[in-house]
Amino acid sequence: MKTPPPIKPGDKIRIVSPAGKVAEKYVLPAVEWLTRQGYKVELGKHVFAGHFQFAGTDNERFEDLQTALDDPETAAIICSRGGYGTVRIIDKLDFSGFRNNPNWLVGFSDITILHTCINNLGVATIHGTMPRYFFDDNNLPTENLETLMQLLNVQPVQYKIPGQDFNRYGKATAELVGGNLSIISSLQGTRYELDTRGKILFLEDIDEFLYHTDRMIHQLKLSGKLNKLAGIIVGDFTDMKDNESPFGKTVHEIIAEAVAEFDYPVCFGFPAGHDKRNLALAFGKTWKMEVAEKGVAIEMIYD
Repeated sequence: MKTPPPIKPGDKIRIVSPAGKVAEKYVLPAVEWLTRQGYKVELGKHVFAGHFQFAGTDNERFEDLQTALDDPETAAIICSRGGYGTVRIIDKLDFSGFRNNPNWLVGFSDITILHTCINNLGVATIHGTMPRYFFDDNNLPTENLETLMQLLNVQPVQYKIPGQDFNRYGKATAELVGGNLSIISSLQGTRYELDTRGKILFLEDIDEFLYHTDRMIHQLKLSGKLNKLAGIIVGDFTDMKDNESPFGKTVHEIIAEAVAEFDYPVCFGFPAGHDKRNLALAFGKTWKMEVAEKGVAIEMIYD
């Protein structure tokens, strides 16, 4: 797995919008901050465009992302937001130039399809915060931004979090993959399908019905995606919904039940996804996880 070079002051960072439309007020403060850190920030030509719920037409969003992928001077591509729409342009993208000069791809949620595609090409990516969430209510850099910059600079990262009721104890050292459960589920049966064999799988989601989450987890199980894992890290499942007739299980219960027959370690409640605290994770890189009664330690290995 190729690791893009660490970014440094003077490097170019491109911000693009491959999915949902975004307002300038959520992006420009991030541009100003990155510029003050010494980076050259370049916005996609259509980054603030609007076409119904999308950040421009399919062709406009494709053009901006393809330009960023082709530019050998770009050190990192940060997606402005998720939403929906990346799947509509993924088949048009040409990654040949990117493979010769790989750089960091940053984002989460709908950006999961780009993580999976690029990881399958043998290049690491970063599941991390996007410009809207760089700063807190007092306009101070968040922990989300700090951990993102650590990974972009290829600095040591180690997280320690409290234990959870459904955690399964154990240790694993393996490549980390995953992202948004709904996107991973939607890619089943396509050439962008996630390869989970021997890997640590990270999952998160937002605004889903509990029964639908149960169906997606069982889809992964029936397709063999859960039986050969090294471990699972369960992130935030935010604003989950239930029917008038309750499903009867929480998200943690749904996942714990689905993987009960396997013996790999499982970490619940890792702060990454759509909640305020969204710690950065490098997909395609090797991580060491230890789930114990005293808590959970997760550390990226610099191989």
